Amino acid sequence: MTWAIVIGLALLVFGLIAFALRAPRASWEVIGAALLLGIAGYALQGRPGQPGSPREPAETIANKGDAGVAERQKLGSEADLGDKHLVIADALARHGQFADAAEVLGGAVELDPANAEAWLAMGNALVGHAEGTISPASIYAYGQAATAAPDSPGPPFFLGMALIQSGRLAEGRSVWADLLARSPADAPWRGDLDKRLAELDRFMAGGQPAGEAPAR
Repeated sequence: MTWAIVIGLALLVFGLIAFALRAPRASWEVIGAALLLGIAGYALQGRPGQPGSPREPAETIANKGDAGVAERQKLGSEADLGDKHLVIADALARHGQFADAAEVLGGAVELDPANAEAWLAMGNALVGHAEGTISPASIYAYGQAATAAPDSPGPPFFLGMALIQSGRLAEGRSVWADLLARSPADAPWRGDLDKRLAELDRFMAGGQPAGEAPAR
């Protein structure tokens, strides 16, 4: 059926060019060859039976990037806000340009391998680039961030979130529970983390409708 449509369209285009637009008869052979070349290219590369891969609107992706940057900055220190690499990478991430952000952050950690905030931002950028799915590269970045700043809540918080987003709920919960257990009683992030864990537990127990994710 697909090939009939392709050939039919080719004949229609040829007819329009040759007769409706009155192309010179001498050019008909060239026109036909061009159309046949197009059909041959479709035969080599076309995949009419392959399902489509719809992508999220750019606005939605940008909103997620903006929220992720704000969340990371909330858990970080004010001293990190002046890092030029982070400023540039955060601006890119806010607009959904996660691959570019990760590249900028690669330069930051090359200059300073102990830059925990850059490693953390890189982990988030890699997860964002993979549309919310954790990868070995992002796990490595989170690990480097945790090594550089073992007392920071950022690396385990975002590692746990990435695991949960990827469907690895038990692993993500374990990371979050460990962070909560070693957080000081007066830690500013403790209340929010406790709430997220409770919501995750309800979700894992089937207390929420299928497909409804815990609050982020």
